[in-house]
Amino acid sequence: MRRTFSVSVAALAAACITAGCGAGTDVTTDAEKSSKGDTVAISDRELRDLTVPEEMEIEYAEYALVKECMEDKGFSYWVGPVASVDARKAGRYVIDDIAWAKKYGYGRPFDEAAEKERSEHPNVRFPNALPRKDRIRYHTALNGDYDDVLSVDLPAGGTIETPREGCWAGARTHLYGDLKAWFEAKKTVTSLTPLYVPEILADDRMKKTVSAWSRCMKEAGRPFSSPDELREKRIEHTVGMRSEDARKYDVELAVNEATCAVKTSLGKIARHLEGEYRSATLKKYGKENAAYQRMSLAALSRARDLTSE
Repeated sequence: MRRTFSVSVAALAAACITAGCGAGTDVTTDAEKSSKGDTVAISDRELRDLTVPEEMEIEYAEYALVKECMEDKGFSYWVGPVASVDARKAGRYVIDDIAWAKKYGYGRPFDEAAEKERSEHPNVRFPNALPRKDRIRYHTALNGDYDDVLSVDLPAGGTIETPREGCWAGARTHLYGDLKAWFEAKKTVTSLTPLYVPEILADDRMKKTVSAWSRCMKEAGRPFSSPDELREKRIEHTVGMRSEDARKYDVELAVNEATCAVKTSLGKIARHLEGEYRSATLKKYGKENAAYQRMSLAALSRARDLTSE
């Protein structure tokens, strides 16, 4: 997938107020894997966002369809990996889950596991071992042709593109029914954070709570003015550290952060404000949001049908 837009560093740093910045793969599929003409009726009153476990069900189904597609084209392919529920909690604006902080710190174990997957997973090693000509065929079969793309103009500015063909596109066509409509709706709805995050950070309720959190952190011997500053300084501090030392530092700091976030209700207030400002922003994109929810619920139904076959 090619991104041809930019968002300010400050906006990106605050974009994950309540949810982790997930690491999905935005590539597309072959229209060969259509949704078989089936129709999943979703009424307006049934519309809702998917839960994280439901999103994971769809991702597993995507991988299964991609595997089938690649094998049909003469290539080996393996299902997964799909990020766990805990892994998806990494990258939030503030940690307020003390138990999670004690176990994972800032999610370094997930980062290290992902880095290992990028070099050692069979889906990486297999194509890398192919002759150049076959390797090109493999990636074209999987990801499609980047000279033939769908594109969406994003609400915050810029454009995002993805190939029309390839096994990833086929899997998503099968699940969502209409790849173009799904891609346009999803990218519109999921790229709204730069529009409302600055408003959250400027809200007096947020400012007051961040100040209280900062005082709590200072009392704990961690003088940070905000979660953003903490993350910047944490990265600077852990550069060059051995993995085990960095993990220990992360856990201690994350527990301090989470403890103060619970005491001051920073996480709770951040979630409330995101819900408030996101809902207001979504009103301008009601048609796209309804389409995205409807297609996601239909995809969930089709994914479950696949696993029951």
